[in-house]
Amino acid sequence: MSLKSHETLTLIEEITRLDGSKYLEISNMVQNGRAELAVERKQLQQVRILQLNIPHSIHVQKYEHYLNANFTMPTEQTPQFEEWKRTPEMETEVAQILKENHIG
Repeated sequence: MSLKSHETLTLIEEITRLDGSKYLEISNMVQNGRAELAVERKQLQQVRILQLNIPHSIHVQKYEHYLNANFTMPTEQTPQFEEWKRTPEMETEVAQILKENHIG
């Protein structure tokens, strides 16, 4: 399977949508910057890093592979912030990552 991107996930962030609802994402500094840019462009309310330098566990690797295989990472020119949609299996992986890092 070819990958659309080659990102390494290194952090956990909390993203606040325009409606005030929040979700947690496993990301990296570049993608965090894209989310911060979305805040400046009024596409998101807030982005907050909860933990840096998370361990590269098997759960992080699985989620990383899923993201890289299914999504093209946005550039600065991306006009709209895209929330990465997760399968039920990937929801489980993210829950494990949060548990490993004592978040949530």
